[in-house]
Amino acid sequence: MVGYDPEAKCVSTAEAAAAGSASGLVTRVLISPLDVIKIRFQLQIEQLSSRNPAAKYHGILQAVQRIFQEEGLVAFWKGHVPAQFLSVGYGAVQFMAFESLTKLVHNVTSYNARDSFVHFVCGGLAACTATVAVQPVDTLRTRFAAQGEPKVYHSLRHAVVTMYQTEGPRTFYRGLTPTIVAIFPYAGLQFFFYNILQQFSESMIPAEGKKGGNVKNLVCGSCSGIISKTLTYPFDLFKKRLQVGGFEHARAAFGQVRMYRGLLDCIRQIMREEGPGGFFKGLSPSLLKAAVSTGLVFFWYELFCSLLCALKSTDSATRKEG
Repeated sequence: MVGYDPEAKCVSTAEAAAAGSASGLVTRVLISPLDVIKIRFQLQIEQLSSRNPAAKYHGILQAVQRIFQEEGLVAFWKGHVPAQFLSVGYGAVQFMAFESLTKLVHNVTSYNARDSFVHFVCGGLAACTATVAVQPVDTLRTRFAAQGEPKVYHSLRHAVVTMYQTEGPRTFYRGLTPTIVAIFPYAGLQFFFYNILQQFSESMIPAEGKKGGNVKNLVCGSCSGIISKTLTYPFDLFKKRLQVGGFEHARAAFGQVRMYRGLLDCIRQIMREEGPGGFFKGLSPSLLKAAVSTGLVFFWYELFCSLLCALKSTDSATRKEG
């Protein structure tokens, strides 16, 4: 169902956008706590270890307990409003672009729209398009998730106005370079491995055992998310570090803060001060989030597309009977 299927021809571009935005909305509600923890880990300069007394966060369970004690349950949904705008907008643009690109490739070139390589290229390009469209919202989401108490930004409108007046319009695109560099292979690998795993499961599972298609979509999506996130993780960390530039005063309660002049300076400072392990801070919650979120996105997208196809079939049958 993911990508253009010349045999099915069931889901239109607009319907793909609707299914993508709906899947993003539902998934975001469920994975927001993991996202907040991941961002806190990524932005911490100190080593993520209980042996380091200066480190605020040591591990996932310890971070959950500390955030809950200091900021309450709602802290796990900090920045949820801009995050929802991000998920809904990103899901709509990504899947709409992916369906359009795979259809274009199939109609204009000699490649088959169902090939894994086609899914890799089209998935990467679709994600880049969606990223540019929603990058300002992503920056807002990161700022909200990163701030402690007392809050620097009291509302979404307050954040937009303050950032624009104090840092200028370019601040909404902080971290865009590493994001684009990372998102193409990350999203491309997601679609690539999802397609491969789907084909593998179809060849291995007998016909009578294919009733649990939704579970299969969830498992294939989760596995593709873990693989792609592991391979591209450092760029996500660079993006988060750059997005909170100019926001250092709100990070003081969390430990040391650093200022970076750009992507290369960020890489150099992390390597010098934190070592190679610094590039993978927050990997554990990030992998957990990638497994859950990617699995759920593909699960909900396939489900919503199936529902739309079923509704169209029912409506078509009703009109024929009438």
